[in-house]
Amino acid sequence: MNDFLLLGLAAFFAGFVDAIVGGGGLIQLPALFSVFGTAVPASLLGTGKLAGIWGTSAAALNYVRSVRLNWQVILPAAVLAFLFSFAGAVTVTHIPPTYLRKGLPFILAAIAVYTFWKKDLGAHFTPLYSGRQEVFVAMAVAAGIGFYDGFFGPGTGSFFIFIFVRTFGYDFLRASASAKVLNVACNAAALLWFGFSGNVMWSLGFGMAVCGVAGSVAGSHLAIKHGSGFVRHLFLLVVSALVLKTTYDAFIR
Repeated sequence: MNDFLLLGLAAFFAGFVDAIVGGGGLIQLPALFSVFGTAVPASLLGTGKLAGIWGTSAAALNYVRSVRLNWQVILPAAVLAFLFSFAGAVTVTHIPPTYLRKGLPFILAAIAVYTFWKKDLGAHFTPLYSGRQEVFVAMAVAAGIGFYDGFFGPGTGSFFIFIFVRTFGYDFLRASASAKVLNVACNAAALLWFGFSGNVMWSLGFGMAVCGVAGSVAGSHLAIKHGSGFVRHLFLLVVSALVLKTTYDAFIR
């Protein structure tokens, strides 16, 4: 009973953090692995995707109601994110992400330092692209990060947010809202693959999903209420935690 309470709390806080800046897997997956240490890793990953997609969808819906998004850009990008995330999930069954695992901490550290150094980054919505150019760049970004999400995954939401802020000129709130829609597409593709291959604990996943949705709704409400400055500060905190976690996974464990 205590184990399921732990997983429920982990799902809630994962949904809360993920709804604002991504990185919910940093909380949820370690909890699953600690409770089910002898389970097949793919089953835990699939169960985590099932639990996470509902919370991500709830957060995306909450953002859509309050933040104006450019659907002519987001929808084509979401299609590419779905397709390439599925391709990445299939690829990882043949090629282990060994080198990517070791390089990830350095990439995340660079993002954290750059965001900290640029104090005004993401403070205002000043789009750098428009029309077809914005659509094509968004599709290219969605394809690349979508493949990464299916192939490896840690920090996907944070990568999306950073690129929307740095490359597209979005403020942090609009970037977080856009990232949530693309996260849903990535998670759906990965869940489709894990479900097809029989690597999902459905009852546990749906139970955690209820807690994750509650956390996601609370987190997205908080982000919408407090705006881009709050999202920026939490983004830095989560990316810093991701640096520590991925460094431990790659070089210490």
